[in-house]
Amino acid sequence: MMKLFIKYMVSQRCKLLVKSELKKLGLHYIMVDLGEVEIKEDITIDQRNHLKLALLDTGLELMEDKKAILVEKIKLIIIEMVHFEGEPMKINFSTYLGQQLNHDYTYLANLFSEVTGTTIEHYLISHKIERVKELLIYDDLSLTEISYRLNYSSVAHLSNQFKKITGLTPTFFRELKRRKGFTPDNV
Repeated sequence: MMKLFIKYMVSQRCKLLVKSELKKLGLHYIMVDLGEVEIKEDITIDQRNHLKLALLDTGLELMEDKKAILVEKIKLIIIEMVHFEGEPMKINFSTYLGQQLNHDYTYLANLFSEVTGTTIEHYLISHKIERVKELLIYDDLSLTEISYRLNYSSVAHLSNQFKKITGLTPTFFRELKRRKGFTPDNV
């Protein structure tokens, strides 16, 4: 059994592409999820090179650098937490991240900043604000419900952070959805 790490967006299309490329090479996967692939057999150098080229052709990347893999895992945990988790976290995010990756949070934070040029906190905030935009446009949740769902300490905290990032209040942003052709990417 062997694990591979592939840089891709969290989507069904990307997962299907990865599965298809593995099948073409005669590799049997146990799991394809969130940038991580577990295959049943050991992979030869030739198979690895073929997979790497095939993935590049589809816009995906086989990752081999351990630091880059760890940074991608951090990003994937944040994306999963912000966009796919149903219940708010019961523990501090730094503790959660450290436990999930079995590393000290300070090490993870320093590595993330070194590799990406931004902090974990800024990366997390940007994803939370994007999720807030989606929820304001496509759901009928109140700001209180949104702030709870995304682990904000209060509606005021969410509103301040939202305005700092977008230049708009969440309420004004929600009103913009009535405009024809409006999408979260327009703002």
